Amino acid sequence: MSRIAYVNGRYSAHSRASVHIDDRAHTFADGVYEVILVVNRHMIDLEDHFRRLDRSLCELDIPRPMTGRVLTHIMNRTIHLNRVVDGIVYLQISRGAAPRNHVFDNASLTPGVVCTARRLDVPATSRDVSGVEVITLPDTRWTRVDIKSVSLLPNVLARTRAAGRGAYEAWLVDGEGFVTECAASNAWIVDSSGRLVTRPVADGILRGITRERLMTLARELSIEVVERPFSVAEAKQAREAFLTSTTSLVKAVSRIDETVVGNGHPGHVTCRLLDAYLDFARHQAGFPDGHSRVVLG
Repeated sequence: MSRIAYVNGRYSAHSRASVHIDDRAHTFADGVYEVILVVNRHMIDLEDHFRRLDRSLCELDIPRPMTGRVLTHIMNRTIHLNRVVDGIVYLQISRGAAPRNHVFDNASLTPGVVCTARRLDVPATSRDVSGVEVITLPDTRWTRVDIKSVSLLPNVLARTRAAGRGAYEAWLVDGEGFVTECAASNAWIVDSSGRLVTRPVADGILRGITRERLMTLARELSIEVVERPFSVAEAKQAREAFLTSTTSLVKAVSRIDETVVGNGHPGHVTCRLLDAYLDFARHQAGFPDGHSRVVLG
């Protein structure tokens, strides 16, 4: 089936969808985006994604192009047209199109809106997933990583370098040897006392929506969460390590560089958290008992 995209008021075949050559997302990476998990055709944690979207738009002084209700309709329509049951929906808002000039004038610009959706395999339980390898790389990104901007070149280079070495992700490291986050996800460890440790958002990371949800679920499971920086050396000695994002959900890290984490398999705490997140998502998607007939792709 041909994929369908929404671009500035029109739904069209994904292969034919286009934006103006002078769209500032193209010329200056002048735009923001959100990626939202879809389970049973329902968007998960949509209100939290909208809050982060509004903050990103505000920080870049990009006017919101339409109401949340209209954006929700566009995303739901895109999900429906692409027949996505479990998957993701991508929303991008740019400042708009204008002759290339560093200086912008919002009064003369109309924000651009792009939306796509695609299928994604969602595991039934933690038993269906295995650990992944990550590598560590210097964090060379700009300082405003708290904004979910489309300016992702350092992330792209890091993730590609990781893939070239057979790894799933790159854990980014600041100048003092502490892990900030991953190229496309948030980083966590489980310390020797069974506590979750993750870097505070005030210390130069993105406020991940899955990250925030997982913190809430962990506390409901009586798992202590500690927000503090942790070093690469501490991560390699941790009881468990994992990463979180909309597309990765909760993914165990079995190896960091050449060091095996724990016993090299997804740990007990990581599995509990993944199962809790899956139950939460399915409940929000309309399965009262938190379980569902899982549809893969």
